[in-house]
Amino acid sequence: MRMYSKTSAIQLSQLLRWVFFVLVGLLVVACDLSDNPSKQANKLTKQAALNSHELVFVTHNGPATYYLNGDNEYAGIEYDLATLFVKKYAPEYQIKFLLVNSISEVIPTLLKGQANIAAANLSVTHLRKELVQFAKPYQETQQQLIYDNESNDKPRNLAAIVDKTIAVPAGTSFAERLSEIQKEQPKLRWQALRQTNSELLLDQVANGVLDFTIADSHLVAMMQNYYPNLSVGMALGKPENIAWALPKNADPQLVKKVNKFFDQIRKDGTLRNLLDRYYGSSNRLNTQDITAFLKLSNSLLPKYQHLFKQAQETTGIDWRLLAAVSYRESHWDTFNTSPTGVRGLMMLTESTADLMGVTDRLDPKQSVPAGAKYIVKMIETVPDRIPEPDRTYMALAAYNIGYAHVEDARVLAKRLNLNPDRWADIKKTLVMLNDPEYYTTLKYGYASGGAPVIFVESIRSYQRILERYQPSHTPNSNTFKIAQAD
Repeated sequence: MRMYSKTSAIQLSQLLRWVFFVLVGLLVVACDLSDNPSKQANKLTKQAALNSHELVFVTHNGPATYYLNGDNEYAGIEYDLATLFVKKYAPEYQIKFLLVNSISEVIPTLLKGQANIAAANLSVTHLRKELVQFAKPYQETQQQLIYDNESNDKPRNLAAIVDKTIAVPAGTSFAERLSEIQKEQPKLRWQALRQTNSELLLDQVANGVLDFTIADSHLVAMMQNYYPNLSVGMALGKPENIAWALPKNADPQLVKKVNKFFDQIRKDGTLRNLLDRYYGSSNRLNTQDITAFLKLSNSLLPKYQHLFKQAQETTGIDWRLLAAVSYRESHWDTFNTSPTGVRGLMMLTESTADLMGVTDRLDPKQSVPAGAKYIVKMIETVPDRIPEPDRTYMALAAYNIGYAHVEDARVLAKRLNLNPDRWADIKKTLVMLNDPEYYTTLKYGYASGGAPVIFVESIRSYQRILERYQPSHTPNSNTFKIAQAD
C-alpha cells in the first residue's frame, strides 16, 4: 500500500509539473514553426499527409471506448461513433484507430499531430480546453466517489476520506477534481497512476486493495453489475459533458462535419439508440439480483452449461444469451412452474411446447433446445431490415409477450414519430400498451407492456455479466450469429 502514501504537496506538484511541460511543449512547437521556415514546412507537410488519406482517431481500451468483444469483433461506443461518422460524413477518408496505453496519453498524442480526433470518453474540463478544442458533447456524466460497501462505511463528507487510500488514472478529470478538493482538504492523500484505467481501479476497490477511486457514473453503473459491493459514496462537483477532442489548429471543415454529425444523430435518434445499446440496461438489476445471479452462476449454471452450448451449435445464438434467458425465466430451476402453467428451465407454455415438439417441459434436454429454437422463430418473425442487436431484443420481448403486441408497439412508435426499428424507442411504446388512450386504437389491444421491457433489460444485464466471467463457445459446426450484447 506504500504507493498510495504520497503527500498532497507532492501530488499537486506532479500535476502542475505535467501541465507545465505540456504548455511548454506547445510553446516550443510554436517557436520552432515561427523561427524555422524549413521545419514549419516539414510539419505542415506531415499534417497534410495525415489528413489526405486517412482519418486517425486516438483512443484507449475500455468498456466505454473501444474493445474486442466475445466474438472477436471491435465494439465500444467510441468505436461505433467513429465508424459511423466516417461512413456517413467523411467517406473520402480511410478510418484508422491509434490505441494508446492510457487516457493520459490521449491529448499529448493529439498535440504531437499523430491523430486527427480523440474519441476517448473525454470529459470537457477547463484545463483540457486550454489544450484542445471540443466538438459538441454527446453524453453527460457525473463524477462519483466509489467505495467497497463490505469493507468501508459510506463517507459522511470529504473530511472522512482524508486518511484513506485513493487513486485515479493520471491525466484524467478525476485528478483535476482531487486537486480542487485538496484546497479544502489539504490532508487528503491520493495518487494519479499511469498505465491504468478506471475499470482496473474499480476492480481494486471491489477487491479491497484500494479504499476509494473516482469514476464516471455511466461506467460505475456498468461495473456494479459485476461487483455488487461497489457503492457510490457521493457525487463530486457538477455533471460534466463528454465529447470528442480535436487540435486547436484542426481543419475547420472537419470540425464542422463532426458537429453536424452529432447534431444529426441526436436529432434522428441514432445517438439515443447507441447510448441505450451500451448503457441502457446498466441500472436494471439491484444488488440482491446481482449477488444471487453470481452465486448461482458458480453453483448451478455448470450443471446446464453444456445444454446451452449445444443449443448454440444448432441455433447460432450465443450460449450466454440463452443462459441469461433461462435464468430470467426460471433461475435455472428445471422444476420451476408459474401460476399460469409455464414450466421448466425455459418456462415454456403448453402451446409453445407442442409447437416445438416437447413432450416433457421439465426435461432440460428438451426445454433448452426448444426455447432456443423458439427464440430463433421470434427473431425470424421480426422484419429483416431491423439491425442487430435491436432485432433480437424485440424477439425477446415477443418471447415474453407475443409478437402481436410488439408489432402494436412498433405501430405506435411510428405514430409518435419514434423509430419502429429501434429497441430504445420500442421499449418506450411497449409500456404504453396498458393505457386506454393508446391500446384502444391498436389492433391487438391491451397488454402489460412493462413486463417485456423488464424481461429484456434484465436479460441484457445477465448476459453482460456472463460475458465478463464466462468464455465464448466455438461451435464444432458452422453456425450463423444471431446477436450479442454490446
